This record gives sequence, structure tokens and C-alpha cells, in this order.
Amino acid sequence: MKTNVVATPGELRVVPGPQPVGPPIPSTVKKRRRRPVWWVAAGMALAVAVIGLEAWRATHATPPVRYVTAAVTRGDVIRAVSATGTVNPVTTIQVGTYVSGAIQNLYCDYNTKVRKGQICAKIDPRPYQTIVDQDRASLGTAKAQLAKDQTSLDYAKLSFDRTTTLRAKGIISQDTLDAAENAYNQAVAQVDLDRSTVAQHAAALEASEVNLAYTDIVSPVNGTVVSRNVNVGQTVAASFQTPTLFLIADDLTRMQVDANVSESDIGGVAEGSEATFSVEAFPNRTFEGIVTQLRQAPQTVQNVVTYDVVISVVNKDLVLLPGMTATVRVLLATRKNVLRVPDQALRYHPGGLSSGGSGPSVAGSRAEVWVIRNGVATPITVQTGIDDDSYTEVVQGELREGDRVVTAEQAPTGTAPAPMFRL
Repeated sequence: MKTNVVATPGELRVVPGPQPVGPPIPSTVKKRRRRPVWWVAAGMALAVAVIGLEAWRATHATPPVRYVTAAVTRGDVIRAVSATGTVNPVTTIQVGTYVSGAIQNLYCDYNTKVRKGQICAKIDPRPYQTIVDQDRASLGTAKAQLAKDQTSLDYAKLSFDRTTTLRAKGIISQDTLDAAENAYNQAVAQVDLDRSTVAQHAAALEASEVNLAYTDIVSPVNGTVVSRNVNVGQTVAASFQTPTLFLIADDLTRMQVDANVSESDIGGVAEGSEATFSVEAFPNRTFEGIVTQLRQAPQTVQNVVTYDVVISVVNKDLVLLPGMTATVRVLLATRKNVLRVPDQALRYHPGGLSSGGSGPSVAGSRAEVWVIRNGVATPITVQTGIDDDSYTEVVQGELREGDRVVTAEQAPTGTAPAPMFRL
């Protein structure tokens, strides 16, 4: 008989339940109904074991290697040295002043095209004109004194000749002859002195006239004024150092780029090398030039040694202006339409390791690349040429255009997580 347990606050009572109906179940029948439960449990345990084994295999299996590849192509390989520089006129003339004074007039300004001998500025000439007048007057006085003494010389010579004749006839004494000769010699010396004085005053006059001429500031060449450093009324002093009044570019249709090349790259640069550069004002335009000079004067800034490489450029359209910053590439070697591979392919090694370099730096060296052939990465030895930090020339080797070379390894992007089960 079954009973029901009824719980109420404060007590626990047993209440008789409903009685079973029908005859009792034999024991043999009860045993047959319990057997399927054990078989179901065994089947579930086996299924759990199989699924767990598969999950373990999935989580511990080695994923296949995935390769990053690039194509072997044909193209140009250009080896170059990069540097920065400044665009400057080939010849820049500093126009100064030899004399001091106040600027009276200005005839040139920025961008003025000037001719040789053209007056660009005028210094007040009055002080120098006064000196010229004084020296001219002194020269006139010296010439007049010379003329006077020349007349005295002529008379002294005539008197000496007459006295010599009378002495020969015994009419006058020897002392009279000596006095006449002395007067003649003094007249000759005086004339020589006067001539020297005239020459001295003439030189002084010429010097003062030169200083007067220097009050005209003229252009020594044909060119363009690129800088003006004075204004009207400003006083310039040339006592200790000549001040620069104007900067005149000789010819702006011919420019040069002064590039600073590091000491590690200077060994490959030579006169006559081709060069290209760009400026920020025209980022989509490439200018061409030729290396005309490699100056052997090192410049050291913070222990970095650079050398000045001069690159000549034709500037017919006058788009290049003095002072522009140029990004320069000096071409060291060029190969046209050659077989080439990316530098990453030369650095790749199985396992994803890298040789740590940027590709071969010496032409003619041998290297190994891995090529995908029939789905398998196969090593091939090649002989390399020049490189441009992006591509390397292949001189010899079993590579063909269109081959896929391995540049890196990449892990599988998605790995299925281990399944989770709940019983």
C-alpha cells in the first residue's frame, strides 16, 4: 500500500493513499523491463567516448601551413641613393659697398631683372664729391708750381751757359761760374720735385674719383635680384666688413641642388651619375639632373657625416625657386625589363624565419627562393643582380615569369573550437 506524506506548519502526517488495482505483476516480467535501461546507458557512454576522441583529435591536430606568395615579374630595377637637398642658383652674386654713407636712391627691388653695369642703388655722393674737388684743386696748384719752377730752370740753364762762356774768355771769376752752376742744379731738382708732387696729387684725385664712383651700386652681372637688404635713408658702414646690399642670381634658368648624402652611400656616387628629385610645390612632377660635383668637404651634425653632392638642373620654365627643399634619388645602376622577385622572397626561410636583411646588396651573389610547384613549396637557387629595396634582379636560375614565390607563412585564420557536451 502507498502512503502520501503531507506537511503542514508545525506537524507531519501520513495519509493513506489510493490502493493498487489489478493482480500483482510477476517477478519475471519486472526483470525483463529493467534490461533496456542498461543498454541505453552503455550506448550513450560509447557515443560520448567517440565524440570526445574526435574532439581531442580536432584540437590537437597540426593545422596545414598557408603560404603568402608573390608573382615573379618583369620590369625595371633601379638602384639609387636617397637624400635631401636644397635648390639654389648656380651662381649668386653678393653686391656690397666699398664706401660708407646714406642710401639716397634705390633702383632695384626683389625679382628685378638687371643688366651688367646697371645702377641698383645710390649712396649720397656729396662728401666724396667734396674730396674730389679738393684733390683736383691741389693737383692744379702742383701743376702751376711745376710750370713756375720750369721757367726758373730755363733761366738758370741760360745763365749757366753764359757764365761758362765768359769764364772761358777769362772775363769772370771761377766763383761766379760755380754759383751759376749751383743755381742751375737746384732748378733741375725743384722741377723734379714738382713733377713728383703733381703725380702725387693726380693719384689722390684718382682715388677720390674712384670712391665717388663707388657711390653708384651697380650690378656686376646679368641676372635677377633675389634679395634686397637696404632701404632709402639707411646708412651703411663699410669700415670693417662690407655689407651685402643685394643678392643677384646669375641665371635662374640653370639651377643646382645641393644634396646631403650620408657617408655610407657616398661610395656609389660619382660625377656624371643621373639623378631625379621632387619638390613639395610640385609633388606629382619629377625633375632630372646630372651630378656635376662631389665636394670633399664633410659636414658633421650630431656625429652624422654627410657630403655635399651638386646636381645641375635645367630650369627653363622657371618653376624651381631658390630655397626649395628637394627629395633626391641619385641613380647608381639601372636594369630595364629584367626578371625580378620581391625582396621578401629572398628573406623567407621555412618556418617563417627571416635572414634579417633587405635582400642581397652585392650583385652576383647566390640566394635561395621557395617556389610553389604542384602545390608544394620547392627551394630554387638563383643568382641575383642589383636590387632597389623592393625588387631584386634575377640573373640566373630556374625561375619563370608568373611563378609564385613564397614571401611568408600565415597561420590558419579560423580553427574550429573543441565541442562541448552536456549529459
